[in-house]
Amino acid sequence: MLHVQGIARRFGGLQALSDVTFGVADGEILGLIGPNGAGKTTLFNVVSGVHPPDKGRIVFRGQDITGLAPYRVARLGLARTFQIVRPLHDLTVRENVMLGACYGRERHGRGAAARVADEVLALVGLGERAAQLAGSLNVAQKKRLELARALAARPYLLLLDEVLAGLNPAEVGRMIEMIRHIRAQGVTILMIEHLMQAMMSLSDRIVVLDYGKLIAEGEPREVAADPSVIEAYLGDPKLGRELLAGGSDGGSARGD
Repeated sequence: MLHVQGIARRFGGLQALSDVTFGVADGEILGLIGPNGAGKTTLFNVVSGVHPPDKGRIVFRGQDITGLAPYRVARLGLARTFQIVRPLHDLTVRENVMLGACYGRERHGRGAAARVADEVLALVGLGERAAQLAGSLNVAQKKRLELARALAARPYLLLLDEVLAGLNPAEVGRMIEMIRHIRAQGVTILMIEHLMQAMMSLSDRIVVLDYGKLIAEGEPREVAADPSVIEAYLGDPKLGRELLAGGSDGGSARGD
């Protein structure tokens, strides 16, 4: 589905990404973890076209998309959410989601976009709020709206940037089940998250970044037991053991 090959990105004197290479298989959930400042969101920005890489290639479904503008990447079937949700507050919930349908892979007109929006809003549990202004929603509802707007673009690959952040435990549980349902519908997922127990349970594989470099990649149990990951991110070998045993309370790792 996605091949990231030797990606590097610098901002002035900061080397945000350095020779990052990994792949995302069709149909999997790949978790992306690392301390704050590790380059995770920068990597999302490079993959989605917000920032071109200084070096390397990005191949999506067999097509080189390196440096393509975000709207062109979206039309090819790659959608994303953002860590800080910014809905268009003066538009309704339905109108926000319609934008995803209009500018996504299927490029719907207004009528078809409204039908797609209602379908997706029902999926994320916001159907009854479709006519409300987006600015009236609470944090958890805005997270679901952000997800709905991305899903309305009909992506093959969905990039989720901390969709669980700021949610209470009940809301986290509902969002986790929603992510599993989305994958069951055939959408491949690449996600950033600091809630380690959630990542351990959701991810087929995990990639770890530290200071812009890939330091580990593998199945969740392998990554949680990797000494370099424990040192750079988990901070405490005990947390790694708890994660392996499934005994963590779902809290965040060091650097959150």
